[in-house]
Amino acid sequence: MRLPIFRAFFLVCITLAAASAQAGDHLPRAARLAALKSSAVMIVDLKSKAVLHEKNAHTVMPIASLTKLMTALVVLEAKQNMKEVLTIGRADIDRLKHSSSRLRVGTRLTRRDMLHLALMSSENRAASALGRNYPGGTRKFVKAMNARARALGMKDTRYVEPTGLSSANVSTPSDLARLVVAAERNPVIRRYSTDRRFSIRQGKDTTIYSNTNRLTANASWGIRLQKTGYIAEAGRCMVLYAMVRKRPTVMVFLDAQGKFSHAADANRVRAWLARLGASALKKLAGR
Repeated sequence: MRLPIFRAFFLVCITLAAASAQAGDHLPRAARLAALKSSAVMIVDLKSKAVLHEKNAHTVMPIASLTKLMTALVVLEAKQNMKEVLTIGRADIDRLKHSSSRLRVGTRLTRRDMLHLALMSSENRAASALGRNYPGGTRKFVKAMNARARALGMKDTRYVEPTGLSSANVSTPSDLARLVVAAERNPVIRRYSTDRRFSIRQGKDTTIYSNTNRLTANASWGIRLQKTGYIAEAGRCMVLYAMVRKRPTVMVFLDAQGKFSHAADANRVRAWLARLGASALKKLAGR
């Protein structure tokens, strides 16, 4: 009688081990994605146009300085003279959030340099100056921002100013994924948003700026476009266009709590995609 009992016990162990292994195949995805701190997320594999993961992807939320991607797109598509010198004025001072700026009132920079600072270092005064110096001023600029959003199919997006300081600038992860794809097509936006350092002259002084996104310092990430943002109402926000396992991938993270939580979320998603393996990723993407 002992032999049948042993065999039965052995079969039960094998069955449990197989079930455990099968469940384990799903643990990397479940554990890593459940650990995401962002309130709204969208991950898109552009090669297959498949949504790999989403959470509150159609929830309308404040987007902070992610706004500046649309600011850049409108400036560049308007074909304005990028060598024209613009002046930071008192109208560019943040009277909404009272945030600080390293750009002094009276500083004169080319439109190209203003755009560089707005994209790389999220300079609010630079973004404000870009909007003010649009034909018809800031009001016409904001109108153009909203028109471009509609043209891109961003039906749940609304802009009221070009910096992102206002919590009335709202969008969804789904809409922002569309914006990232459109913006990435522009080589100037790609270059400026991923540049790591840039310096300007203000009088006799040199001011050195760094990228707001620390992930750009990691060459293995393969980031082609990025933008970060923060105001209290929006939390920590980030969009990325990156190559993951040689596949173009868009990542959108909104309302992450904690200074580095949005970057941590991006690293979690990247690690999850890497652990899936090429065959599993293609299967998930429907390819």
